[in-house]
Amino acid sequence: MSATRLRMSGLQKAFGATRALRGVSFEVAPGEVHALIGENGAGKSTLMKILSGAYTPDAGSIELDGEAFVPDDPLHARRCGIAMIYQELILAPHLSVEENILLGEEPAKFGWLNRPRRRELARAALAELHHENIPLEAPVKTRTIAEQQIVEIARALVHQPKVLIMDEPTSSLTQVDTENLFAAIARLKQRGVSIIYISHFLEECRRICDRFTVLRDGESVGTGAMASADLKDIIRLMVGREIQDIYPRTPHSLGEPLFELREVAGRTKPRSVSLTLRAGEIFGVAGLIGAGRTETLRAAFGLDRLDGGAVFVQGAASTRRTPTQRLAQGIGLLSENRKEEGLMLNRSLADNLTVTRFAPFTKFGLINGRAQRQATRDWMQRLDVRAQGPAQAIGELSGGNQQKVAIGRLLHHEAKILLLDEPTRGIDVGSKAQVYKLMGQLAAEGKALLFVSSYLPELLGVCDTIGVMCRGVLVAARPASEWTEHSIINVAIGQSENLEFS
Repeated sequence: MSATRLRMSGLQKAFGATRALRGVSFEVAPGEVHALIGENGAGKSTLMKILSGAYTPDAGSIELDGEAFVPDDPLHARRCGIAMIYQELILAPHLSVEENILLGEEPAKFGWLNRPRRRELARAALAELHHENIPLEAPVKTRTIAEQQIVEIARALVHQPKVLIMDEPTSSLTQVDTENLFAAIARLKQRGVSIIYISHFLEECRRICDRFTVLRDGESVGTGAMASADLKDIIRLMVGREIQDIYPRTPHSLGEPLFELREVAGRTKPRSVSLTLRAGEIFGVAGLIGAGRTETLRAAFGLDRLDGGAVFVQGAASTRRTPTQRLAQGIGLLSENRKEEGLMLNRSLADNLTVTRFAPFTKFGLINGRAQRQATRDWMQRLDVRAQGPAQAIGELSGGNQQKVAIGRLLHHEAKILLLDEPTRGIDVGSKAQVYKLMGQLAAEGKALLFVSSYLPELLGVCDTIGVMCRGVLVAARPASEWTEHSIINVAIGQSENLEFS
């Protein structure tokens, strides 16, 4: 076997006047975990889509195990040993978990599907990720986003790939599931599988990756051994400047209660959630997959039915309300599922950003398009959204830039109470620092933020209060200074008696 499993040389790709790749070179050895790092729009996804057969390069070459490799399409690339886990999930929602895992590669003989073998392969793939509890027969659309992420990963593992591309694989996973994934990566590495690991979580990259390559503006600007790399140097290569503080803090004080949940329960989850969110407070919610964090936000916002409990807004009872009524109350929800719930992918940035509040641009029922576009440009500049302009379809943007627009919509709506479900999912380190700073500024303005995240360092870094959910119940809520990552995980798995406070 060649000392280099994969070599990509001088790759170029343009989309109209936009040059996504400008002569990128990249290589990975057998059994190596190689981090591909860069800001949103740096060219990472384009480079990997070329490797996986989704795009054809304008120039450059690819070698796989020392031989020229020109993938005709994703199926050809997969059969040659290239598997990719996309950041945006690509699943057939009406098919079962089992069918999705083996989709396109079903075991068959003489044209007959071998269902027992398919079930065996699907179960083994989930077992490798320690998720045997996900029901194989359930339609994948009924599973949470995090469980769908597990299914996507299992689908890639079942084919025994030579090169496995992971694009933000932990963006929807909790700490415990991330550890299970890292253990699976270690086993794949021992088998000689080459892994290209794309992540904005630099701490993860340092922990599991052997080498790194940094892309900026479509060019490779640095590579080296991860063990000897300084994260500040990597960040400087990524963004072209220094970032002084990953978790910037804006001074703010807590005021009167704005939003309160009392023993709130849904049809299945949550079972019982009680919390008080005050003006100027960033309240973080941690928990494992299936703990009921997302369901709590959805029920409180009126998207899902409330079966029990009460909701109070600024001290007044306001339990059963529709999302339209919640918006009118100044409450905004950022969904974790931006692809299906958070954005209209075929509409423009301007429409997506202003859809809940057209009032500043309307007169006699007509929208002033010029004013709408100018407001969109202002938000694009403030949030550093990389796009051609307000008229561009949002589906053409990178995942991180899409997320910024989704956040911008809440800010344009002037929401006083923000329910944020994984707001930094798929956003690069520079943009995350911007979001954290923005959250602090909003808190300083007296707004209240309920912040669900699976990434414990950011909860500890930006929140005033952290509550932990376990099996549908908010079992503990304390000042962030009284928590550690270890104590949060202990409570999340139901071991509260072993709490260790910092």
